[in-house]
Amino acid sequence: MVYFVATPIGNLKDISLRALEILRSVDVIYCEDTRHSLKLLNAYEIKKPLKSCHKFNEREAAEKIIAEAQEGKEIAIISDAGMPVISDPGNVVCSALKDAEVEYTVVPGANAFLSALILSSLPADRFAFIGFLPDKAGERRALLEKYKNLDMTLCFHCAPQDVDRDISSIYSVFGERNACVVREITKIHEEAITFKLSEGLQGEKRGEYVLLVEGASGADNPLNKLSEEEHILHYMRGGMSKKDAVKQAAKDRGVAKSELYKFSIDIGD
Repeated sequence: MVYFVATPIGNLKDISLRALEILRSVDVIYCEDTRHSLKLLNAYEIKKPLKSCHKFNEREAAEKIIAEAQEGKEIAIISDAGMPVISDPGNVVCSALKDAEVEYTVVPGANAFLSALILSSLPADRFAFIGFLPDKAGERRALLEKYKNLDMTLCFHCAPQDVDRDISSIYSVFGERNACVVREITKIHEEAITFKLSEGLQGEKRGEYVLLVEGASGADNPLNKLSEEEHILHYMRGGMSKKDAVKQAAKDRGVAKSELYKFSIDIGD
C-alpha cells in the first residue's frame, strides 16, 4: 500500500495519530526534501529509509515507488509541509499509480490554504484554489482572465519574492477588490493582513504567503451588461441547453431562475 500523508505546515504538533502510526509502520518514506523531513521525523523518533520525490525527479520516483509497492513494501509519501499533491509534488505519482493499478490512499491533515481561508474571514461557502501563478507575465495574465468573473473567494500561494508581483498582476486583471494575505500559519508570528488590491502589501516580505481575494460581484461580470435574452443566448451558443443557460445567467445576475425564464420563451432550443 502507498500512503500520501499530510504533515504539519508549521507547528509540529499538528500531525494526526494515524499519520504517526503510518510513518512508523511503513518500510520507506519518500520526501520532497529529506533534510527538511528529518526535523519532523526526529521530533517523533521515527527512523526509516528516506528517498527523494520532488518536482525534478517525480517521474523517476514514481517508477521506483511502483516497483517497491509491487514487491509488497509499504510506502509513505510526504511533502515538506501540508498535503502532498496540493501545490506540491505527488500528482504525477498518483497518475502513475492509477495506471499501474497500484492501490494507494490518503492520510489527511494540515492544509495551508484552508487554514488561511478561515483566518481571512472572506466568504468560505464557495471558493476556488488557484495555487501558484506562472512566472511569465503573459501566462499569468491569461490564467487570471479565466477566473476574474468567478463570484467566489480565490486562493493563491505566493513565495515572498513574488507576492508583490502577484498582487499587482491580480489588480491589473481584477480591478479593485478586498484581499488578505496570511503567513506563518500555526506559528508564533502568524498573521492575517487585510488590504485593498490597489494598496498592495506593505512591509518586508518574509515566509510563504497564502493570498485570498474576494470574488467578483455581479457588476464585475461583463455578461450582465447584455440584455437578459442575449445573456441566455451567450451560453446556448457555447453549447448549453436552454435550461442550463437560464440557470447560469440567473446565477451571474444574482436573481432567481424564474425571473429569467420569461426571456427564454421565444428562444428556440
